[in-house]
Amino acid sequence: MDGIMQYFKEMLNETTYKIILSKPKKNQNTNYRKIVIDKVSEEKYLIEKYTAKQVFHTNMIFDEAFEFVIDLIKTDFSSCNAWDEKNEYSFYIDRVGNINFSKKKHSKTAPTMRVKHNKDKKHIIEEGTIIEPLIDLGIFTAEGKIIKGMYNKFKQINRILEIINDEMEDLKGRPITVVDYGCGKSYLTYILYYYFKEIKNIDITMIGVDEKKDVIDNCNNIAKKYNYENLKFIVGDIGNYEYDGEVDIVIALHACDTATDYALFNAIRKNIKLIFAAPCCQHELFGQIKSDKYKWLIKHGVIKERFSSLITDAIRCNILEYYGYKTQLVEFVPFEHTPKNILIRAVKKRDTVSPQRLDEVKSLAAEFNLDPTLLRLINM
Repeated sequence: MDGIMQYFKEMLNETTYKIILSKPKKNQNTNYRKIVIDKVSEEKYLIEKYTAKQVFHTNMIFDEAFEFVIDLIKTDFSSCNAWDEKNEYSFYIDRVGNINFSKKKHSKTAPTMRVKHNKDKKHIIEEGTIIEPLIDLGIFTAEGKIIKGMYNKFKQINRILEIINDEMEDLKGRPITVVDYGCGKSYLTYILYYYFKEIKNIDITMIGVDEKKDVIDNCNNIAKKYNYENLKFIVGDIGNYEYDGEVDIVIALHACDTATDYALFNAIRKNIKLIFAAPCCQHELFGQIKSDKYKWLIKHGVIKERFSSLITDAIRCNILEYYGYKTQLVEFVPFEHTPKNILIRAVKKRDTVSPQRLDEVKSLAAEFNLDPTLLRLINM
């Protein structure tokens, strides 16, 4: 099935404004008869999932929509049609697995709601900047142009870089060490290293930690290729890895579920000055949450899911404040683009604890029958 990627890289591009998935495969568990995806702004896609009697709506950014379509074609649907500014595409897998693909010109006018990229938008790292590792990683072309389909990723990384840069004043003038837990492909890791080393002339050491050995090996090879001597990548588990030395900044972006709690716990134990965490998902409390007093509040699945997600981060912030951190929850991308848009920014302000903050967490946990990982870790 990997061969389908060559077709979908052509079909799904930054000018694609409509996609229709249809013809559900037999013996699949999907309840959806078709899925319609419309581009409604520069970055947002509206997803409409049709059952026999209902339609469900959600929003996604480009990267999420791309992966969403690929996954559904591999598992649930046989047919996909797509339209961009110039072409209409048709993709179909027949009963014996043969792929039928066609592409033809059309004269339709794309919806007027679609907008062009705002080329005048100023970022810390501008398009055209030659950051060689990001060419290898598929963010930039060799000329510094943003690869089609990576504009949203580039914009998100710049926004997080802005948030981190805003807090760097207190660390100015001395060497700093950054640990990036769950670094993945390390787009942000490389941009941070480049920005602080090459542009700000800060003596920086960065360590990326991730469980995937193949990803880490690739990151180390790229760092070695461009002589990034103080940028290292380690195969390790967030819950167990500890850097043998002083650390100034901890980053944990999209660490899944309780992995964020372990990253925060490691940072708290070492009195890290700056913490930046953007949780990927918060499943733990959803499975625990109960309340006789407030059962009306959580009887609807969608409310229960969002409520458990929000109180997960509220608990994390209160525990950080208990240990002397000033915290903020920052939307680094708009909610309509992706619900995974909240970043915890924590700055160490004092060494004394604030008992009220911990009492508030314990009271909430008792009311809703919660046993959050971070609370359990600090009580061990």
